[in-house]
Amino acid sequence: MKCILLLALAAAAVAADVSDLQPSYLQQQYHTTEPIPIVRQEQIINPDGSYKWNYETGNGISAEESGYIKNLGIPEQETQSVQGQYKYTAPDGQIIELQYVADENGFQPQGAHLPTPPSIPVDIQKALDYLATLPPQNQEPVKNRPF
Repeated sequence: MKCILLLALAAAAVAADVSDLQPSYLQQQYHTTEPIPIVRQEQIINPDGSYKWNYETGNGISAEESGYIKNLGIPEQETQSVQGQYKYTAPDGQIIELQYVADENGFQPQGAHLPTPPSIPVDIQKALDYLATLPPQNQEPVKNRPF
């Protein structure tokens, strides 16, 4: 009897409709069988390693990027420098625009939709400024010190 009751509860749970628990933008179907046309596309690759590309699609997505090698010919100092941007409409209707730079300082994105960190409290900023003025300390390896 208990087994039949457990099986009935399991079958009811499997058959339950949980689609209304999802956000509305996840309930919509975004898949289409029609291809989205490429409205504009350009690619330029130069012998010195610099490049530029861009594209725009029929549904409003656009992207572009350009890059080059800094300190070309100096192997120890060569770095790739890239800048670009892209734009698209999110499922909730918000237009997402992102600009970025990527170089020896890492990937640096900028966009209105990105979260921003809170400002550093004044006292902590003063302490950080003070620490930045101190000379570097010469630290000896720990392995040769007696216990």
